[in-house]
Amino acid sequence: MTAPTVRGAGQGRTDRAATLDRLGAVVIAALPACMAAANRSSPVVVGLAGLLLLAGAAAAGRPVRALLVAPLATPLGLSALAFLAWCGISLAWSPLPGLSLRTLSEFLPALLGAYLVARLAPPHLAAVAGPSAWILVATCLYVVADLASGLVIREALGQRVAAFAFNRPLLTMMLLVLPLAALLAARGRRGLAALCLAAFAVAAWRSVSGATVLGLATGALTFCALRWLPARAGIGLAGAALLGALVLSPVEGDLLARAMPDALHQRLAASSTRARVAIARSFGAAVAEDPWRGAGYGTSGRFQDAPVAERLEPDLRVMLAVGHPHNSFLQVWAELGFVGAALAALVLVLALRSLGRWPALARSTALALLAAAGIVAFVEHGAWQAWWTAGVGAAIAWLRALALAGDLAPSASPVAEKP
Repeated sequence: MTAPTVRGAGQGRTDRAATLDRLGAVVIAALPACMAAANRSSPVVVGLAGLLLLAGAAAAGRPVRALLVAPLATPLGLSALAFLAWCGISLAWSPLPGLSLRTLSEFLPALLGAYLVARLAPPHLAAVAGPSAWILVATCLYVVADLASGLVIREALGQRVAAFAFNRPLLTMMLLVLPLAALLAARGRRGLAALCLAAFAVAAWRSVSGATVLGLATGALTFCALRWLPARAGIGLAGAALLGALVLSPVEGDLLARAMPDALHQRLAASSTRARVAIARSFGAAVAEDPWRGAGYGTSGRFQDAPVAERLEPDLRVMLAVGHPHNSFLQVWAELGFVGAALAALVLVLALRSLGRWPALARSTALALLAAAGIVAFVEHGAWQAWWTAGVGAAIAWLRALALAGDLAPSASPVAEKP
């Protein structure tokens, strides 16, 4: 009489785990639509998906410790933890501890949700790739229609009537569309993959987000350029570009001030290039004044109040009040100094090295995504914004799902070094 009961209980746990896994995957698939409805919602969406997947893994009796803790003991995991530890240590000399703690309190939960999704979601995403693609296409059509109508839909819904309100959703979709389209193509659904890319390209072009267009173009060019190269050559080229952006960011402003003629500034007036160059020069000067440890994590929000600002020339202080340097690489230098930049470089190198064992399609897509995200980080938002962190975690999950489709062991990924 007990055996059927045991089997029934076991089947119930299996069904419950499958339901939780499926719900977590569906929540990730819905991310584009959620961001279009509320453009800061990705941390909540990704966090919810992570919790559902964690509950599913626990209900199924999967080795949660091996899935979540073991990768942190690899060289890449230890390097990432060292970088986070330096962020925390820098609070000891932050002149704005309240701001630093508030920034950290927003960043860390988003990072945790991103990590849970990146580690636990990949085996379950292939089943929702089709629905996710249609959600992305529908979201892009909504963005195009609303922009073409003068934002009447947003106005009718009582939302903020501003074209730039779609910038965060589009940048999030930029992270997702490349691995999603590659996964669809790998599973023989090339028509739907092409539709995803086309719909997103139209939405990006119609939007006011130059960073989205730049990121998509950079990702597409990188994919085409590296697709047929040997693994070492492709990884080397991508690594040189990203490390170059990190190393040169403190002198970016001075280089651009000398290299960009007035005629080019006038042609790019819509992109506020003069202001961007001035911002880069100001934060670069701050790095030169305090190059080793930086001003402290999260201080960019009020960098004009940091002691290092008092040592700059008056004309260089004005642009320190913009909130962040519009270059995540430069922000790492300004807040965390040489030590933070060196740890970030180490994380980047180890992450790139781990891609050497990926199948060609997954590797090329990962490098394209790194290039797209890197160029956006170089010209756009602050380094610790939660909505971007959550979007990156979802994109890594789709990348790992693509790698699994190529018969790669699930742990050979940007968050675990060994297969």
